[in-house]
Amino acid sequence: MRKRKFITCAMALLIISCLSGCGNKGTSDVGTETVPTGSVESSVENTAEPANTQESSQEAEVTPAPEKEEIKVQQHEITMADVSPADMVADMRIGWNLGNTLDATGGSGLSSETSWGNPKTTKEMIDAIVDAGFNVIRIPITWDGHFGKAPEYKIDEAWLNRVQEVVDYAVERDVYVIINCHHEDWHFPSEKNKEQASEILKALWTQIAERFRDYDEKLIFEGLNEPRKKGTHMEWNGGDYEGKQVVNHFAKVFVETVRATGGNNTIRNLMVTGYAASNNKDTLKALRWPKDSHIIVSVHAYTPYEFSLNITGTPEWDIEKDTRDIDYLMQTIDEVFLQKGTPVIIGEFGALNKENEAERVEWVTYYLTKAKEIGVPCVWWDNGSFQGSGENFGLINRRELTYPYPDLLKAIMDATE
Repeated sequence: MRKRKFITCAMALLIISCLSGCGNKGTSDVGTETVPTGSVESSVENTAEPANTQESSQEAEVTPAPEKEEIKVQQHEITMADVSPADMVADMRIGWNLGNTLDATGGSGLSSETSWGNPKTTKEMIDAIVDAGFNVIRIPITWDGHFGKAPEYKIDEAWLNRVQEVVDYAVERDVYVIINCHHEDWHFPSEKNKEQASEILKALWTQIAERFRDYDEKLIFEGLNEPRKKGTHMEWNGGDYEGKQVVNHFAKVFVETVRATGGNNTIRNLMVTGYAASNNKDTLKALRWPKDSHIIVSVHAYTPYEFSLNITGTPEWDIEKDTRDIDYLMQTIDEVFLQKGTPVIIGEFGALNKENEAERVEWVTYYLTKAKEIGVPCVWWDNGSFQGSGENFGLINRRELTYPYPDLLKAIMDATE
């Protein structure tokens, strides 16, 4: 297990300018001294979202950030390689989500890990994933319920230690690892809640970033999973103007907080997520983040919806019709982000098991082939579920360390080799 280095911190006050522009134009000298801030504009159109959710171009505009602000940056030695987001993403083959595990919200304390029915994560489990060919492991983590009261919002030491233990299982196999804030209830994106949510976001990511500061470049931080207005009619349809603006603010707080912890975190690649991680065209167009040369955009895309995500939807894969949705998704990502120099990871994708492995093989082959053509790695959402009436995205049997759908696994690997 990797040991953290304890390095004496000296605090330096830096004055920085907030600039507008695209946040991933090669490698900049973020280093240990400068943490540039500002805004980045992206534009896309909706992919597989209802037409009535589109907003006017005026509504998608973003209020400029203040011209100047002060950020205190901790001074620590940089001990990792400075890898550009583009080079990192190009090295990613295919990813796997450790879903419904460290992000589970039942139980209390360490028992929450198994509260949704999955077994405790083991090194052997992660080894089985890596040995199958996955070189990216996303570890969804829920911190809600594991931190204290204001103003410190101190994370429970036992929980942070357990998270680090699981991260180390993957780090020891030399694969890319993504950690985030997943099923959180504190970040409802409204103006009323923005200040308090930002305080929690800053407190959590300060602690997380400091704990993992000395890990190398293969550890990636993802600020929030799917920040959205839960329980409202705007939850899954691309978001309203207020929601998207507040989510942009959260992205700014996240990036600046991580950079301020210094050391390797000044050049660590970070993933930012738009409202609900939606692939809605207008939602992607509204996404903003501070000017920074180490940013990757995260998008979730269960496409086409009726086949891949709707439990009561069709189990049939229509090669003539359904490919259009995937084509449009990839075209959108390319147009809005890739052509402007910003790499993208599809942080969640997959197709429900509807006793249709042959159809899922055809679907995943087409999906991953198209993603590979534009250089976008994808991370399969595995919630450990195989049977029943729920969302059955299970890929590996975590208890037996076997793959119940060998043809599906082979298709995933064949399409990404």
